[in-house]
Amino acid sequence: MITLHYYPGNASLTPHVLLRETGAPFELALVDRAVDAQRSAAYLRLNPNGRIPTLVDGEIVVYETAAIVLYLVDRFPEAHLAPVVGTPERALFYRHIGYLSCTVQPEMRPYFYAEQHVRDAGHAADVRETAERRLAEMFDRIDAQLGDGPYLLGRDYSAADPYLLMLVRWTRAMKRPARLLPNIARHAERVMAREAVRRTLEEEGLSTPYI
Repeated sequence: MITLHYYPGNASLTPHVLLRETGAPFELALVDRAVDAQRSAAYLRLNPNGRIPTLVDGEIVVYETAAIVLYLVDRFPEAHLAPVVGTPERALFYRHIGYLSCTVQPEMRPYFYAEQHVRDAGHAADVRETAERRLAEMFDRIDAQLGDGPYLLGRDYSAADPYLLMLVRWTRAMKRPARLLPNIARHAERVMAREAVRRTLEEEGLSTPYI
């Protein structure tokens, strides 16, 4: 049985969606950030970085969201959550996952945790505003590249799509949320219409507006 260690709305959201997309049995294990459970001795034995999510599949332990995504698309190829290995489409899939996980997602941290990136707390606001500006530029590029889509890979839905939705959700309190961009807005609407996504949002107890 696969177990996903998660927290509602956290970076575990994408792996949770993908597990539901596969139709495979799995369990959820709440890592309660409200009591710093991610820093507990038991959790650190699974994930020494103390970050969420962590996925356990028998003897296999995977952490880092992108790593879990890639593990799941390979573990359940019949779910068609990624193009066939060795194809140009698979290369494009890797490019999107890499950009979302290595460029966009890391920029979220100085936005949400600006105080961790300065010695003088008085500079935290500038760090946050700079991160927000940089993120806005990134989402502008994504919106342009997405075009009419309907998905990041064109006509085919993939694991990259709920990943983008998760990051769009995280911008909802910004001065210009990513949902205001026309192509991203249409993409988010399509992705949220999927049963696996709806069930995930409900299971995690997330409330509207989702993005």
